[in-house]
Parts: sequence; structure tokens; C-alpha cells
Amino acid sequence: MLKIGVIGLGNIAQKAYLPVIAGMQDQYEFHLATRNPQKRAFLAARYQFAHVHASLEELLAVKPAAVFVHTPTSTHAAIIRELLEHDINVYVDKPVATDLNEVQALYDLAAARHLLLTCGFNRHFAPLNQQLKALPDKRSLTVEKIREATQQDPETAVFDLMIHVIDTGLFLLDEPLATTSGRLVLTPSGTLGQGYFSASTDHEQLQVVVNMTGGVNLEQATVQTTAQRATVNDLSTITRYATAATTTSGFPDWTPTLEKRGFAPLIRAFLTAVATHGQNPVTPASAITSHAVCRHLLSDSKVIN
Repeated sequence: MLKIGVIGLGNIAQKAYLPVIAGMQDQYEFHLATRNPQKRAFLAARYQFAHVHASLEELLAVKPAAVFVHTPTSTHAAIIRELLEHDINVYVDKPVATDLNEVQALYDLAAARHLLLTCGFNRHFAPLNQQLKALPDKRSLTVEKIREATQQDPETAVFDLMIHVIDTGLFLLDEPLATTSGRLVLTPSGTLGQGYFSASTDHEQLQVVVNMTGGVNLEQATVQTTAQRATVNDLSTITRYATAATTTSGFPDWTPTLEKRGFAPLIRAFLTAVATHGQNPVTPASAITSHAVCRHLLSDSKVIN
């Protein structure tokens, strides 16, 4: 049975990952690592995990085939590098790092050692987003993330929140990028107010909008093709538009949230790729592009105070 590590057992791990992998303990031997002894004991008891560790060094000693990294962003690069240098496949929450050169170097290292480095862009695997992706002959696409009232500095907001919306928009495109542009609007206190990113291909136009003070929490993606229009709201419903007819559908009542949001399918895809030496479920090229767009948006876009 393959050994799979999980390091960093904070909010995202507890909400989005442990509930899924806990149900896969008949397929993989999971090893959890955190420096917090109370958290180790609590989560081991809650999910019946038999193997817990106090450090990365202890985790490395059991020689896992892969490790899920859910530690703070500032620690990602060093942990990923050490895992790859020990010939361990890596799954990491977005962003891989905020330094684009570091992101590229880590993907290069993974490729050189024939290992997976998978960034957790779960929205690729959200079932309703996949329905949007399958629509042919796309022309215009709009992806929005609206927060009721959130204050974050521009870099944190772009790499913590906007990266998901940018990545979703790029995922939905079917042609190579031709042009890109963007701008950030800051509040008087210097936090991000709004972020805008535009991209075009030969036939498609993408607009990404993030509004940190929009009075409502909403995530929405709309695709207009030459023959139809469809909108996914909060990854949970899809509305299809036709002349004089609109239909909205969702999921069966008991569909788990982590299935709807794509976490569970992505986790399964990553572990299957590890077990079978298969393809990376989130391609390095797409992940690097999403990080590059965010870095250039912060560095090169017009910032308005």
C-alpha cells in the first residue's frame, strides 16, 4: 500500500482534504505531520489515522510516495524542494510560490526527476466548470469573484484569491493566448479594491473581475459560444440560456460539497497519477501560466489608487 504524507493540518487541510482522504484509507497509508501535538492527537482520533508525525524529517523517514503540502505559502518553496530532492511527488495548495523564478525552478526540478508537482487548482475538476469547458466554439468568457468586504494587501489578494479566478478563466479558453492586460484598483488604505485581467485568443475574449468590496459573496463564470450561453454560479448550479427559455440545474441532493467544488476529483486524480506514474492532473504549463499572469499583474499592470 502506497504511503502518502500530509504536512500542514490547518484550515484548508481540515475543510477540503482530510474528509476526502479519510475515506481512502483502504487504498493508501496516510501519514499526517504537524508540529502541534494537540492537533495531531485530535485529527488522528477524529478520522482514525494511524500514523502521525511531529516534523517533516519524521515524515521523510517513512519514505512516502507523495506528500500533500498545506503549510503557509512562505514555506512552500523550501518544503517542495526538499520533497522533490527526496524523490517524492508533491501536491501543493496554490500558489506554489509568489516568486515566478522559484515556481519555474521547482517545476524544472520535478521534471528533471520525473516527479509530479501538482498545484491545487480544484476548479479544473469542478463538474459544472467542466461542462463549461466542453462547450464548443467559445467567443466571450467572463469569470468573476466578488467578496462582501475583504481587506487584503494586493499581493496576498492576487495570489490567495484572484489566482483561482484567473486560472479558471485560462482553463476555460480553448486557444493559445494572443494578448493580455490587467489593472489593480487600490483602496485609500492600500488594500486591493478591484482587480481586472483581460486575455484574447484568435476567437475568444476573456474578462476576469475580482471585487473585494462588492457587498455579496459570489463566484460566477459565463461562457458565450456561437450557439449558446451558460453560467455557473458558485460551482453549484448551471444556467443555460436560449431564446425565451432559461433552465437552471444543479446536483443531486446528497452530492458532497467537496465533489461539487472539484477537490475530491482532483485528490483522486493526483493519487491515481502517483500510483500509476500517470500524467499530472494539473499541467505544469497551465499552472506556471497562472502564476506568471498574477506576478505580471502585480508588477506591470496599471495600479490606481
